[in-house]
Amino acid sequence: MLDTLPYLLETDFPQIKREKLTTLQVNVGYICNQQCLHCHVNAGPNRTESMSMETAEAVIDFARKAGVKTLDLTGGAPEMHPVFPYLVSEAVKLGIEVIDRCNLTVLLQQEQKDTIAFLAANKVQIVASMPCYSQENVDRQRGKGVFAQSIAALKRLNAQGYGQPGSGLLLNLVYNPQGAFLPPGQQQLEQDYKQKLFEEYGLRFNQLLVITNLPIKRFGSMLLSKGLFEDYMNLLKDNFCRDNLVSVMCKSLISVDYLGNVYDCDFNQMLGMKTRLANGASANIQSLQAEQLKENPIVIAEHCYGCTAGQGSSCGGALAG
Repeated sequence: MLDTLPYLLETDFPQIKREKLTTLQVNVGYICNQQCLHCHVNAGPNRTESMSMETAEAVIDFARKAGVKTLDLTGGAPEMHPVFPYLVSEAVKLGIEVIDRCNLTVLLQQEQKDTIAFLAANKVQIVASMPCYSQENVDRQRGKGVFAQSIAALKRLNAQGYGQPGSGLLLNLVYNPQGAFLPPGQQQLEQDYKQKLFEEYGLRFNQLLVITNLPIKRFGSMLLSKGLFEDYMNLLKDNFCRDNLVSVMCKSLISVDYLGNVYDCDFNQMLGMKTRLANGASANIQSLQAEQLKENPIVIAEHCYGCTAGQGSSCGGALAG
């Protein structure tokens, strides 16, 4: 795989500083039942990296002391990792909202037969990958048969109450482009998704989150191999919107890898660009104090233009309406 990091380090992206920490995003490891083309984590069935219980305990300890509001669990497929139930249960005890970034198909595995009920019992918000409402597009990006499996998983989630009005069980879907272009407007696309998925499959969900592909890992490697990297970077920079700097996710979030290392966002984590404290040292969740992050400069590079182009992009979807 071609590495885009050398092309990203020299940047004129504006310097930004951290504000109040509200979200702890934790990548519990890279084991996954899928291997998607757009995956910026390079997750897959052959990966073995997984968070230890010691690190998971440190995550919960930090979350408690820092008073974070949201624990955002990602992977890989987070549900496949042994520490997942512990992180969910302990966070819920602390009154912390939990997000599970789910690829949907994992919920059909025999080992996961009790997972949906567990998620519902703990009122875990599900953010599920669904890059299109068409079978052809989804299978092209995520693998043959993935669309049908995703629909089956969504039906099970709906049956449990997820996405249903008044249930309190949030089910949000995620769209990302199929190629080297910016995503369309989030609101209109959400309406299209809701209409298509309900009319054709009787499915309901709460929101659609639109996320821009960043030029890193598998997607970045594809851009380089096809000679599209420079054009895509120009697209991001030409559509830079300064207003989006106000609400970029790195101002209120830190990302933690399966070893406990701390980063300013999930994308920086995949590039190995660790959070730097005032003394110049990198941070680990086992020793980090929330006070050390206050007004700390965010580690930036050219890929940051991906979060500020057009309507903006974050793990919570578009930044602008």
